[in-house]
Amino acid sequence: MTRTELPLHRRTITVTAYEEDGAEISVEAELRDERPWEEPPGGVVHRMVLAVRVRLADMTIVAAQAGMKDFPHAECPLIAPAFEGLVGLSVASGYNRAVQERFHGVSGCTHLYELTRALGPAVVQSAISARSRAAGPRSHDPRATAWVLNSCHIWAPDGVGLRKLDAGWVPGPGPRPVPELSRFQGPAES
Repeated sequence: MTRTELPLHRRTITVTAYEEDGAEISVEAELRDERPWEEPPGGVVHRMVLAVRVRLADMTIVAAQAGMKDFPHAECPLIAPAFEGLVGLSVASGYNRAVQERFHGVSGCTHLYELTRALGPAVVQSAISARSRAAGPRSHDPRATAWVLNSCHIWAPDGVGLRKLDAGWVPGPGPRPVPELSRFQGPAES
């Protein structure tokens, strides 16, 4: 396969979270589409932003604001206020389905919709970080595990994540990757 060194398209999504008063986090996301081959170099086609505040106690979005910094049609920004409809959604349960029902297709903007979908998992990771930070280094609140249960094969009900916890692993900063289960179980019994 051959290719030119100048890409046809580049999409970046950046999500940054901030701790607020301890009870909420604010999350800012940006989607950027560029055509590196365009003149002037790096022509930006789309640059959409989405900011939400999330109440940590129940993972509910309490404020949302969408905006468009670069867009192809003068009318594009008219849809941005629709994304205030994120307010009241739980990011912990049913989020993807609710986002699709509210903003997919002609009810939204393709690019803000994709940004909204990327925001959900990033909010969950940010909440886990906020809880870990609040709990202090090398401490673990067993209730925190509920945020990741059934999220992937590691956190399946019979997955290795829960078995590592049972064997004495305490989540916290590093090392990453977390060592294999056998490191926490000690020598095998005969």
